Amino acid sequence: MKRLFLFVMAMAFVVACAPESNEPKAKHVFLIAFDGWGSYCMDSVKMPNTRAFMEQGCYTLQKRTVLPSDSAPNWASMFMGAPCEFHGWSNNGSGPDVQPVYVNANGSFPTIFSLVREQMPEAETACVYEWGGIKPLIDPAAINFCVKEKPENIADVTIDYIKSKKPEFMVVIYDDPDHVGHSAGHDTPEYYAKMEELDACLGRIVEAVKEAGIYDDSIFIITADHGGINTSHGGRSLMEMDTPFVIAGKNVKKGGEFKEYMMQYDTAATIAEIFALQTPQVWRGQSMSQVFE
Repeated sequence: MKRLFLFVMAMAFVVACAPESNEPKAKHVFLIAFDGWGSYCMDSVKMPNTRAFMEQGCYTLQKRTVLPSDSAPNWASMFMGAPCEFHGWSNNGSGPDVQPVYVNANGSFPTIFSLVREQMPEAETACVYEWGGIKPLIDPAAINFCVKEKPENIADVTIDYIKSKKPEFMVVIYDDPDHVGHSAGHDTPEYYAKMEELDACLGRIVEAVKEAGIYDDSIFIITADHGGINTSHGGRSLMEMDTPFVIAGKNVKKGGEFKEYMMQYDTAATIAEIFALQTPQVWRGQSMSQVFE
């Protein structure tokens, strides 16, 4: 009996000290994002495709923006795994307005696209976007396909690319909610109608992933850069700063709402964990590891 006890204890020690698996959790990641999508709207909006992912996977409605709660600082933080003080983007200009603490060989602060290119050199990567301010945030040497499209064309271009290329990593960004927020206003019938329209586009993209035969090896992330209040954003109200983060797919728990706190730059770290990528020292994001099986 004593020998059996010692054997069990020894095995427990080996298991406890064993390194965590470094295998990718999925082969494909699709990040679909809506500029100006505030968490506050989830009390009223329908968005059935998004809600289906919330039920199938995990989510928080309290992913916090960096400040200011404007687009470029938050897309940069989402891609670059670090706050504005590190990557240097603190406004919507054409480049960082503060010198980054570090740049790679291409002269860019390392992004999730950079990590995929360096550590998964054969991976197909893409970004389809509406707002021109997205392109300067992506290292051009680290992406196969990066194109600006009119909002009515984004879904079609995305669907064609998914079916033809089956990308490992693809980002799709709609800017329309921000336009409506600035014109008709946030928390208005026009704003909710736009979110429901874009949710239908999400549904079309998901169907394309299924038709491409890669759905079962994919993870979907649905999120935003910032919210808004009245006809503006950039401030410190929770309507501007709290954004949704929804994740579902292969090896993601059906866990519902998680209570761990999340910052904008944790998005990049979470994607890095999905692909089992090593992250640079200058990143400050933490992966939402609790969402994975």
